[in-house]
Amino acid sequence: MPTNKHKPLGILALAGVAPYQEKSGEEYMDKSQQKHFKKILDAWRVQLREEVDRTLTHMQDEAANFPDPVDRAAQEEEFSLELRTRDRKRKLIKKIEKTLQFIEDNDFGFCDSCGIEIGIRRLEARPTADLCIECKTLAEIKERQMAG
Repeated sequence: MPTNKHKPLGILALAGVAPYQEKSGEEYMDKSQQKHFKKILDAWRVQLREEVDRTLTHMQDEAANFPDPVDRAAQEEEFSLELRTRDRKRKLIKKIEKTLQFIEDNDFGFCDSCGIEIGIRRLEARPTADLCIECKTLAEIKERQMAG
């Protein structure tokens, strides 16, 4: 089955893993679950690093001093957007590395706010999640109220 190089893969597909199937009596965030998420996070980090490197290479290759001010402005705007995207990816890489450290410290998968299990499915959808869905929802409501 051919893949489109420009279509982003889901995080599980990127890591080459299937959704985690819990075994009967398995303890939450045991070594096999930690290994599962470490594999996902490592693959995601590699992909993001490659994208950051490609952005830099693209900008170096495409840099030109256009005599036309409109062309020059268009290129500067394109580079500005690429740099913002690159910066967001670098921040995400740092968050992934922090999450990998939580796995190493056996501190992964629990809500920073209330301490309950975040849940396998939520973590597969967002491996860097540090709040359970209830605490995240509450935080978003508070954020909207503060902004509004």
